[in-house]
Amino acid sequence: MATRNHHAAAAQQPANGGAAVLAGRQKVAAAGRRRVLSDIGNVGIDVFDGKIQLPEGINRPITRSFGAQLLKNAALAKKNAVAPPPAKPVPAPAVPKPARKAPTKAAPRPAPEQAPKNATSSNENSKPSEGAAGSSSSVQKKSRKKVVCTLTTVLSARSKNASGLKQKEPIEDIDKLDGNNQLAMVEYVEDIYKFYKASEHESRPDDYMGSQPEINPNMRAILLDWLAEIHAKFELMPETLYLTIYIVDRYLSLQPVLKRKLQLVGIAAMLIASKYEEIWAPEVGDFISLSDNAYDRQQILVMEKAILNTIEWNLTLPTQYHFLVRFAKAAGSDSDKQLRHMILFFGELALMDYRMVTIRPSIVAASAVYAARCTLKKSPLWTATLKYHTGLNEQQLMEGAKILISSHAAAPEGKLKIIYEKYSSEEFGFVARHSPAAGPGRV
Repeated sequence: MATRNHHAAAAQQPANGGAAVLAGRQKVAAAGRRRVLSDIGNVGIDVFDGKIQLPEGINRPITRSFGAQLLKNAALAKKNAVAPPPAKPVPAPAVPKPARKAPTKAAPRPAPEQAPKNATSSNENSKPSEGAAGSSSSVQKKSRKKVVCTLTTVLSARSKNASGLKQKEPIEDIDKLDGNNQLAMVEYVEDIYKFYKASEHESRPDDYMGSQPEINPNMRAILLDWLAEIHAKFELMPETLYLTIYIVDRYLSLQPVLKRKLQLVGIAAMLIASKYEEIWAPEVGDFISLSDNAYDRQQILVMEKAILNTIEWNLTLPTQYHFLVRFAKAAGSDSDKQLRHMILFFGELALMDYRMVTIRPSIVAASAVYAARCTLKKSPLWTATLKYHTGLNEQQLMEGAKILISSHAAAPEGKLKIIYEKYSSEEFGFVARHSPAAGPGRV
């Protein structure tokens, strides 16, 4: 009996326990149910301090996707909102425009040939009114100006063409290639040659043959021809030869010299010039041997001192060679060796001719350049660049060029041929053998 009751109680406990479990589950399910939300797309939101504020009564966590959808819907709602139509502007009352007056047409301009006739007839027949004149003048001012070929302009143009006027020849910059050459002294070269031209008048030799009892131009030429030969044997610089001959002429113009002392004067003059111009000057013994012992050492030194005292030791002065170098450069000899050699040839011919002694060195040098250009048939004979640097025109060179051209023509048959033979060599391009010019100014 007890056992039966125990089993009944055990069977009853599971039944009661299952009911309790079921009731608990129903409570949990009831507690887990939520209220159904309305359409979240129509929910109005506010954004405050960067945070989305939902209206009251709606409690839902705002996730990232949910917040983005709310913001998108809010922006779309603002965009679709209908704005009030703008107020229409009230049109201003129309102002009537004044009627334009038709401009009066200007009378056509008469041709140049008919202008006097038409002008006379218009003055005789009628005079335009002041209003018409004012309107026509205003129209003419507003109208575009046109170039009218009058008879005067046509005739002036024809006269210019007929006269054959040419533009001025440009002056070439002869020092443009020597900018980096310090020895060329480009910055000072113009001032140097201005000084040369200003000082070439000082200490110039005079026409001294009248004051020399035993010397004539032929003796002078023989002496200078011998000095040119000595100069070539010693291979001295060109400046030395030009300075030597200047010293000889200057001393002879100041001091009478006997015939037997003339060669001694030449030896002492070359000794002085060599000491002044050369790095290694010839010694006194060299001149004694070359003169065939005609003079001893003491005689040469005494004459050297006498010459220096007579010319007052004035050796710093421009010779023809200083101007020859500059004028030859202006003539374009840097790119024309034949022209350069021809200029030097005429320069040394000028040294031998007594007629050139009293002419200024700058004119002698310019005459040598002009004679060389005439001989080589250069065109033009005298350029604007040469005129600028020499300061001389062709007319001022005619006398000197005529003397030099005649000396060139007589050189092959002359007795004194040292200069001619020197420039007939291959070293100087055989320029002395060139046919002499027909005359200055002729090609």
